[in-house]
Amino acid sequence: MKVNENFTGLSENYLFADIAKKVKAFKMQAPDADVISLGIGDVTQPLAPAVIEALHKAADEMATATTFRGYGPERGYDFLREAIVTHDFRAHGIDIEADEVFVSDGAKSDIGNFQELLSPECVVAVTDPVYPVYVDSNVMAGRRIVALPCTAENGFVPELPSEHVDVIYLCYPNNPTGTTLNKEQLKVWVDYAISEEALILYDAAYEAYIQSKDVPHSIYEIPGAKQCAVEFHSYSKTAGFTGIRCGYTVVPKALLPAPPVGRRAASQLLSKDEDVLPPTGGAREGLLNALWNRRQSTKFNGTSYLSQRAAEAIYTPEGKAQTKATIAYYMGNARLMREALTVMGFKVYGGVDSPYLWVSTPKGMTSWEFFDWMLHSAHVVCTPGAGFGGQGEGFVRLTAFGTHENTEKALERIRQTLPREGVVTIQERTI
Repeated sequence: MKVNENFTGLSENYLFADIAKKVKAFKMQAPDADVISLGIGDVTQPLAPAVIEALHKAADEMATATTFRGYGPERGYDFLREAIVTHDFRAHGIDIEADEVFVSDGAKSDIGNFQELLSPECVVAVTDPVYPVYVDSNVMAGRRIVALPCTAENGFVPELPSEHVDVIYLCYPNNPTGTTLNKEQLKVWVDYAISEEALILYDAAYEAYIQSKDVPHSIYEIPGAKQCAVEFHSYSKTAGFTGIRCGYTVVPKALLPAPPVGRRAASQLLSKDEDVLPPTGGAREGLLNALWNRRQSTKFNGTSYLSQRAAEAIYTPEGKAQTKATIAYYMGNARLMREALTVMGFKVYGGVDSPYLWVSTPKGMTSWEFFDWMLHSAHVVCTPGAGFGGQGEGFVRLTAFGTHENTEKALERIRQTLPREGVVTIQERTI
């Protein structure tokens, strides 16, 4: 028995496991401390009433033989995929078909799994800082990774790679920086991918938080994107489904290029009359869509019926209004945090079109040192930027997903704990 040696290239622990370990150790030392988390991006507000009603109704259906559901379709039930197409795309002038939508148990799973379709020889580009799953899933496969620095100096807008890459991970609104790309900036990447025959894996998990008119909600708003991009969506932060687990992935049939596959396998996967591929066995419309469907059919038994009925309820008039109100609640936290931290002297990015804020640490402090100061002095948890890559050093990520009460309490604790001289002298009081 031999293990996959690529796994030895991973860091020992997942970032958030390290955070949890440190918080647990602190709580053992100070059991009476009231620790407030502004670090891990989990939601706090309850599910929308429309969602709860749909869950109860779906559960009741499972109680009788005539309406009981067993295994569902791997792509997802038609009722949800049609709702997605109608409300998330066609309502905004984007032509997506239901058979290009794959319902899943969340964006994280699909983002980690989709790379299975790609050759191990593919060179992968990721922004730095970056959501760790993009890197770790490709390290597991043994691919070479190219970092695209995103810094305050370049406005957190990644520059095109200086060498050819085959796969590009983009996440906007960005996790962790909370920054965005406008349509012109995103078009640069679509044009690059088409010219280089590269694939963009576009994480749109936080699109519901966009407030600015010039920020695209989908990469498919950019002409040509359906030829080069797969898009991932999640209901986790949109509608509080972190515990329900539901999301979806869009794999356009127009996607070009497709990954190389055997000629016979490709002809069997494609729903085409012709049996013969071009002599090169090269790009084919619908191939990547068919391969993902084949992968899901083999390794995934479908998202639960209850979760999909719950997701469908988000698209009702009541569900839309209730979901929008919850998002406004969190964005109110983001606005409060941005304003208060700026007054305290911190340099703050994000928090405008995103529930994440990217905060510079005081001069001379690493992100983990500032994490320790926040935890031990203010009893507030943040996420060290170093856990998101080399360019994350010197920053921490804060989330707006707490309650209003805890957000206000945490900000007041930070303000009261700051030295009188301000942010620049925090390092003199590190524990």
